[in-house]
Amino acid sequence: MRSIQSGGGTATGNRRMNRLRSMKPLRYRTVFISDVHLGFKGCQAELLLDFLRSVECEKLYLVGDIIDCWSLRNGLYWPQAHNNVIRTILGKAKHDTEVIYVPGNHDELFRDHIGLVFGNLTIRQRDLHTTADGRRLLVLHGDEFDSVVKVSPLLARIGARAYGFLLRANRYVNAIRRGLGYGYWSLAAFLKHRVKNAVQYIGN
Repeated sequence: MRSIQSGGGTATGNRRMNRLRSMKPLRYRTVFISDVHLGFKGCQAELLLDFLRSVECEKLYLVGDIIDCWSLRNGLYWPQAHNNVIRTILGKAKHDTEVIYVPGNHDELFRDHIGLVFGNLTIRQRDLHTTADGRRLLVLHGDEFDSVVKVSPLLARIGARAYGFLLRANRYVNAIRRGLGYGYWSLAAFLKHRVKNAVQYIGN
């Protein structure tokens, strides 16, 4: 799953980003971010960077797949925008935001360092978060419940590469849709959910 997606760098989108940058930062108690996939060519790092710069929070959860180690194994892709995301997160940690990093399957390399603390940044397998109204939330990455990832890591990697292809194809699909007057639609997300539903049905 890749949570941050864009229909393209249109003039309208640029105007929205400029208005966003001119606003005062929004203040939240806690912010949750997951499935960013830094190091993957389909990552929308610029959108995430604009979001991070537009908010202030006491606690920031990075809930898995922040860095796509699977993609980086196939070739180094790390533009300046991806570096800026890391620097912005570390900057928040330096200025008293508690950052909790819960690795996922694409950045499982960091699971070898569970428990390490770097200033205000902590790496954890999972965490228990208490909301302002007293509710308790178990924070973990969804791959712990993914039967494909658990049973066949190789199949999961093949699926990830296919998903990456679909994300690239998504740009062309939505360029055509915009030309026809339709809104944004994710081909990749649509097919991913169909495949996952089929796998769950077979697994049950």
